[in-house]
Amino acid sequence: MGQMKLESKVFSVLKDKIQLIHSKEGAIYLVGPIQLPVNLYGETVVFKWYCWLNYDEVTEDYERIIDNLASSNLAEYQQSSVLVYGDFENDDDALIRMHSICHTGDIFGSKRCDCGFQLKESMKKIKDHGTGALFYLANHEGRGIGLFSKAMAYVLQENGYDTVEANESLGFDNDTRNYDDAIAVLKNLRTKPVTLITNNPTKLEALRNSGMLVAGRTPLWGDVSEYNKKYLETKITKSGHIEAEGTCPND
Repeated sequence: MGQMKLESKVFSVLKDKIQLIHSKEGAIYLVGPIQLPVNLYGETVVFKWYCWLNYDEVTEDYERIIDNLASSNLAEYQQSSVLVYGDFENDDDALIRMHSICHTGDIFGSKRCDCGFQLKESMKKIKDHGTGALFYLANHEGRGIGLFSKAMAYVLQENGYDTVEANESLGFDNDTRNYDDAIAVLKNLRTKPVTLITNNPTKLEALRNSGMLVAGRTPLWGDVSEYNKKYLETKITKSGHIEAEGTCPND
């Protein structure tokens, strides 16, 4: 794929939709908002969609950045994004979800985990609440180990290992996910407090340590079945997830 010079009329459309966010390792370029009508439990809900790109070069010459991208194949890399609903910048009360990509659960509807359920249910909670954002974190597959390693972990799980044991047996930490980029984008979109949809105290800690104002937490348990019961139990017993009162996965 060769490098090309961007046409001025194309750049005139794009330039006001791109923002630079400084990060610890360079720059985050955020593009959006883009109207995204979504089929949510049979109802069409219109979200505002943003996508971001981590890049070494820090510049507000966006035309240069776009020209450089034409010679790269970004499809070989992971880019994260965020769905925004309502007046996210200004409303006093907003729900957010930091959702880690799950190829098997989100796309195929796998019942080995609760990720697909959590994705859709978070979007519904945000829509019903009236204001919020769902961050879809594309480099978080398998709690940060990647899809191929996750597949090997699944092989181990089919031979008696739990989620944590499988990851650690492959030489990984139980959870290597990092939320810095997502939080930087969040702070760019909103400065008021947020309520986090999660059972994971690590996500709460990451938000609070960043200086982001956190108003509270909304739990998200559900879709318990014979296929994911052990997985959900391990989340509580080994990964420290907060059990919702009266909704133990053992029930």
